[in-house]
Amino acid sequence: MLELTMASVSAVEEGATAGMLMADAPSEPGTVLRVGRDTSVCRLVTPQDWLFVSRVHLEFLCGPESVWQVTWLRGSQDDPSSEVRLLSGQYAQPIPYGGTVTLPRGGSGEIVVADRTSPRSVNVGFYHEG
Repeated sequence: MLELTMASVSAVEEGATAGMLMADAPSEPGTVLRVGRDTSVCRLVTPQDWLFVSRVHLEFLCGPESVWQVTWLRGSQDDPSSEVRLLSGQYAQPIPYGGTVTLPRGGSGEIVVADRTSPRSVNVGFYHEG
């Protein structure tokens, strides 16, 4: 099972959060969870006016042997207006534009999508049952 929580955070308003959303999915090969602005395909949807997040920004995919990975999908722009990084305990790793990283099995952490032009972010917490 992969459990996700998402908070949209803006430092413009002191500690403001635009709500907390949750989603989960069984760890079965081929299962997909998406994060972005497109309500028709994303289980976790960000504010529509946060254009630094693509219509479909992150894709969590369960591969063989129930191993989950996250991909920062390439959008229509060559140079994205956000940065994405994976945080897990003391470990931090940038996720390259169009790149994929494997989530730690039986672990938890956070994927942070940060706006390059404004003090706001989308924080997606994850817990991957082992």
